[in-house]
Amino acid sequence: MQIGLAADHGGFELKEEIADFLRGAGHEVVDFGARTLTPEDDYPDFIIPLARAVAKGEVERGVALCGSGIGASIAANKVDGVRAGLIHDVFSAHQGVEDDNMNVLCLGSRVIGVELAKELVHYFLNASFSGYERHRRRLEKVAALERENLR
Repeated sequence: MQIGLAADHGGFELKEEIADFLRGAGHEVVDFGARTLTPEDDYPDFIIPLARAVAKGEVERGVALCGSGIGASIAANKVDGVRAGLIHDVFSAHQGVEDDNMNVLCLGSRVIGVELAKELVHYFLNASFSGYERHRRRLEKVAALERENLR
């Protein structure tokens, strides 16, 4: 699977750990930055290009990191076609995909440790959208709101 990664300074070190983990699991990693640890950088500069790539299908899924994960989640969800979730537990990591077709996993590197982050990424990537009618119906309501807001 081709996975996009992005992080600001707050998530930089965890992003590097996750990249190694993904490569070790046989995934192709597309790194949207930051490429160096720069304390003055801004998460939208990295998260938005990742989110756009997910929305266009240039990468299959994305992992976005910042210190808390909140900024990454807010930024990613501004891109039409992205369904990003701030996740810090295993159930939500797979349920977000199964029920809500989540395509960007957001993590707070100052909230969780490396091993839990790897576990969450694993569950996120190994989950599939159920396609149940009730889930499709709910997602269509969200998509309608997005279309309304684009007018």
